[in-house]
Amino acid sequence: MRYLKKNRNIVLALADCLIVYVSYVLANYVRYDYKHSLNMIDTMKSYIPILIGIYIVVFTIFRLYKSLWEHASIEEFMYAVGACASCVFIVEIINFLWKLKISFSVLMIANMFIFFMVFSLRISFRLYRRIVILTNKTCEKKLRTMVIGAGEVGVALIKDMKTNKNSLFKPVCIIDDDYLKQGRHIHGLKVYGGREKIKELVDKKQVELILIAIPSIPKKEKADLIDICTLTGCKVKIVPGLIEIINGDVTLNNIRDIKFEDMLGRDEVALENEGIEDYITGKKVLVTGGGGSIGSELCRQISKFKPKELIILDIYENNAYDIQNELTGVYKDLKLDVIIASVRDKKRIYEIFREKKPDVVFHAAAHKHVPLMERNPVEAIKNNVFGTYNVVNAADEYGTKRFVLISTDKAVNPTNIMGATKRICELIIQGKNKVSKTQYVAVRFGNVLGSNGSVIPLFVKQIQNGGPVTVTHKEITRFFMTISEAAQLVLQAGAYAKGGEIFVLDMGEPVKIYEFAEKLIKLFGYTPNEDVNIKITGLRPGEKLYEELLLNEEGLGATPNNKIFIGKPSEIDITNIEKNLCKLYRAVDMNNISWIVGIVEEIVPTYSRKTNTEVAATI
Repeated sequence: MRYLKKNRNIVLALADCLIVYVSYVLANYVRYDYKHSLNMIDTMKSYIPILIGIYIVVFTIFRLYKSLWEHASIEEFMYAVGACASCVFIVEIINFLWKLKISFSVLMIANMFIFFMVFSLRISFRLYRRIVILTNKTCEKKLRTMVIGAGEVGVALIKDMKTNKNSLFKPVCIIDDDYLKQGRHIHGLKVYGGREKIKELVDKKQVELILIAIPSIPKKEKADLIDICTLTGCKVKIVPGLIEIINGDVTLNNIRDIKFEDMLGRDEVALENEGIEDYITGKKVLVTGGGGSIGSELCRQISKFKPKELIILDIYENNAYDIQNELTGVYKDLKLDVIIASVRDKKRIYEIFREKKPDVVFHAAAHKHVPLMERNPVEAIKNNVFGTYNVVNAADEYGTKRFVLISTDKAVNPTNIMGATKRICELIIQGKNKVSKTQYVAVRFGNVLGSNGSVIPLFVKQIQNGGPVTVTHKEITRFFMTISEAAQLVLQAGAYAKGGEIFVLDMGEPVKIYEFAEKLIKLFGYTPNEDVNIKITGLRPGEKLYEELLLNEEGLGATPNNKIFIGKPSEIDITNIEKNLCKLYRAVDMNNISWIVGIVEEIVPTYSRKTNTEVAATI
């Protein structure tokens, strides 16, 4: 058997030689009486080698020895038809020129036999493979799979499941909302109905896995469909979007687990490239904190717009090294400079700005973990407040045209020191904007899915470890966005900037973290609080139940992008801010926590340090 596989083309060619000979013998018997046919067969012996040679050459040209006949389809069928038709034409010409005395009727009958036997021989490979797969004992161990989507992608995946002996999936039913497809059969499987049939069929067909095979489905509809699937207790996988699979065939290798962004239920923000090109292309761009989650994605997006030079500044060399290797590997012509430095170091920051003179600055360097900053308020202020102040002033002194601050929804009515420091940063850039030629703006958004230290990757690890999944409060809600959206919003804000604005993304409805944890557990095929427990741990220091995106006095203005809004600039006097910063600097230098808190409350009147008990009591 191994020899046959290794030398299959030789074996096929030899079989075709026999098929050609036998076909012409049979054709003569069919066309003439017994005595006449014997005479014709005897005459045929002189030219049969020529006929066989013609067929083998033509079959080779038509790739009949190159195709994987285990996966034969209509294309292989058409190749076989074309090969036999071509042979008829060539043999008839040779018959006319060399007077081979082959009647046209014999030629046609012979080619009918040849086509039938040649194609039957090859299709037998596929039948053999299907029998092997169906009788394979491992088939019993395959996951019983429901396929949602009877379009081209769903059909391709079902075919792959049925013909790929290494497939881990056994398709048992199909779901599609298109009533024209319902009741029909695809590769032997029935399309039972729409999404209303999902729960019923999961029980009836003992489904273990649900595969969503509709790459073009809108985000809102996808999120609704995922919600229905999670209620079944089955594990759920999905085919990625059309852009992700556009360059390759759809196979089982394309499917993936549900990602967090699949559950957001809204479309991602679309970039307006023209406006971004105007201020990025051909310019020197500096990204502080360029090795972090947001910073590194910003660097990826910026590199697409061909800056004159991209300068990445980060204190953590490992992250900076990773993004450097990634960008130099993808963008061969990118002029890239990676600088290891701290934004706290005023002298070093000024040296960098004096040397590089960046046209655009994206300031993403910051401490962001709420509980850690509650325990280390001095470090939060040193890095977030005075680090930002150093970069803001350096940008002003060395002629930076645009400065974009990465802020957070936690800066709105902050209840923790991290949020308060980010609000101070917003006040600094709004005040500085009034006295500088640099255009200073801030971009404020919610939690970023998949970013370093975010809650969702923590949930996944906890689920994979068998639980418990820890949630601080059953009623806690958060706004979510993807890393890509966060970076795009920052870039778009720079294009819209006139100075002093705070840009906000429409992130849809806030998500209940407890319900999100339940969905994730179900997506892994487990039952919440049975297979994997959810443990309420209590609000952490400085943690809010509900996040906000705007202060009451900021209002909301529109932009050309209907997903991006502007909080109107506040009337901030930079002189008063700087006086308070001087007091805050002395308090930090003395490590006087109570004095620090008092000054922060003076700078940020909306800052309120409620205890966990006080916050919980407001429910």
